[in-house]
Amino acid sequence: MGARVAFEGRIWQVSALVGGQVYLAADDGATECLPASHVLAADGFKVVGQAVPQIPAAEAWASLPLAARERAMAWLGHIREVETGLPGGPGSGGEVRDEYDPQRFTLAEREHAKARELTALGWTKASGPTVKRMRLAYRRQGVLGLVDKRSLRSRSGRGRADERVVAAVLAALRLRRGHQSTTVRQIIDLAEQIVVNRHGLGQVKLPSEALMYRLVKALSGPAGPPGAPARAATGQSRADGAPPGLRPAERVHVATAELGMQVVDEDGHAAAVSVTAAVDEATGCVLAAVAHRRQAVPVQLSVLLAEMAVPRSVRPGWREMLCRAHESLPGRLMSLEARIEATAVRPAAIPETLAFDPATAATTSRFLSVHESLGVSLEAVSARKGGRAAAETVQVLAGLFTRHACAAALAARSARPGEDGTGPAVLSLLHLQDVLDEWISAVWHTRPQEALRHPLMPRAAPSPDEMWEVLLGAAVPLTLAGQHYGELFPAHRCALTESGIRLGGRRYDDACLDEHRRRDQRWEVHHHPYDVRQVYIRLPDGLLHPLPWTDQAHAQRPFDTTVHHRITQVLAGRTSGGTISGPGPDTGAGAQAVRPTSRVADAMAVPEPGSGPAADGTAGGGQEFGLWDAQAEAGQW
Repeated sequence: MGARVAFEGRIWQVSALVGGQVYLAADDGATECLPASHVLAADGFKVVGQAVPQIPAAEAWASLPLAARERAMAWLGHIREVETGLPGGPGSGGEVRDEYDPQRFTLAEREHAKARELTALGWTKASGPTVKRMRLAYRRQGVLGLVDKRSLRSRSGRGRADERVVAAVLAALRLRRGHQSTTVRQIIDLAEQIVVNRHGLGQVKLPSEALMYRLVKALSGPAGPPGAPARAATGQSRADGAPPGLRPAERVHVATAELGMQVVDEDGHAAAVSVTAAVDEATGCVLAAVAHRRQAVPVQLSVLLAEMAVPRSVRPGWREMLCRAHESLPGRLMSLEARIEATAVRPAAIPETLAFDPATAATTSRFLSVHESLGVSLEAVSARKGGRAAAETVQVLAGLFTRHACAAALAARSARPGEDGTGPAVLSLLHLQDVLDEWISAVWHTRPQEALRHPLMPRAAPSPDEMWEVLLGAAVPLTLAGQHYGELFPAHRCALTESGIRLGGRRYDDACLDEHRRRDQRWEVHHHPYDVRQVYIRLPDGLLHPLPWTDQAHAQRPFDTTVHHRITQVLAGRTSGGTISGPGPDTGAGAQAVRPTSRVADAMAVPEPGSGPAADGTAGGGQEFGLWDAQAEAGQW
């Protein structure tokens, strides 16, 4: 009754308490009658002039020394007597001693009386200001406020060392981690040099040598003393890592995995191949995936950013290139109409944070300026630490796709005219990339994944497509426009001739170049390092214009896969190195492993005269192979 309380942003006075109902009156005359439980549980409720009671944490209280706890409880009785006159507090009963009667003496007088009493009992440093300080600490923190602060200090081993010195020692330990010849003296010297470099000479007072030795010992710990070998991270990701992504494209991880197959390179030799993918952490969607030769330089992040941030439906010429690529191989997972629809709605987004392993993905100064403009945060993580889960996901993706790609290679070999089914089943890198894009849309994005189980529905494992659709209701990620697609690719200066632009042994041409052909200058040309079907040239209007590869039809027509195979056979006859990996004749699409076959010279050997197909399609007559070999030797391709 009569207390003033804060409720719903206003100050009220309690006018009555009847049957569990509290009657409140404001200064402006407003009144309220509400259940007392509702008022007490409201956010921001408090009694004006009364501190909120504090409950000491069980572990914090139990970790205190027994003497510290006993002294705090002794202080509690004395503080209560100063405030109320009774050692047990209000309602405890007993008689009020004369010097602590609230009706006769002020609070300050009672504090000084308690100081005199404690001094007579032998308590040290129990002056009036000390009693007041302890009383106020109790009002703020409860019983823990009465504990000797020296008992609350953590035993970290750092003592009272300057935090700048501590940071320098930790940095020195990180720099020398894994060096087995490191000594404590070297750590101390390196830490002192770091302090000078960061804060200047004489700006930070360094501890004594003995204290520095103890500091290095305490910070290094028994598990990793100076000179110990580097340990491999074999456990799961730690709880103190980055928080999981909750929105589409909030965190995107880039990882690389090897494929268990090989492709025919542009020079006709066998080449091992890997896949680098950008996986969205929240939805499991593959925003970008690039197949490339294993010995190639790390994939540029700018290329992956272009693949993940620009929707496929707005890229120049995407529909025509998709139709041509779809018709080049048999045994497709989807019809052309279904694939066009799936490609048009495939997830695309500008990542908020891009986590990558510097060993598998490369950055350039151009990309750094781009990600600063787009607000993309870069996070360099290794596959053994923060990127472990992403690396395992991409490895699973690579393993599943390898089996499908081997089956696609078998289907392509069987569809070649005149094939007897004994040759190697291989694809070109361009065909492999097309098969990978189709497989991601048809299989990976529709496959339920255990990692996507939601805590509210632990028995339902959604697919990446379903998770993307669910989270789009909470946040819609941004994307780039079609004209930005070519801007993110590497640029070169190329000459423009009457036949167009020549880059990488290929010719690119279009009608937009007609009025610029006779200018004696070199033009800025952007190209996709892993997609040779199109390049982009910057014309005087300042925009990038797409230039198609004039011979791309020969690279993805059904008949020309046979021509490509014949070229490979002829070139294999003059080489003795490299291997072609692929499924054998008795290996099906569900094979568990991809076994290497013999060398190129044996696996792709030109048939003996009389064993090849004749011109009329029957067996016999080696004239066709002799003609091809003669043309190859004469360089008349």
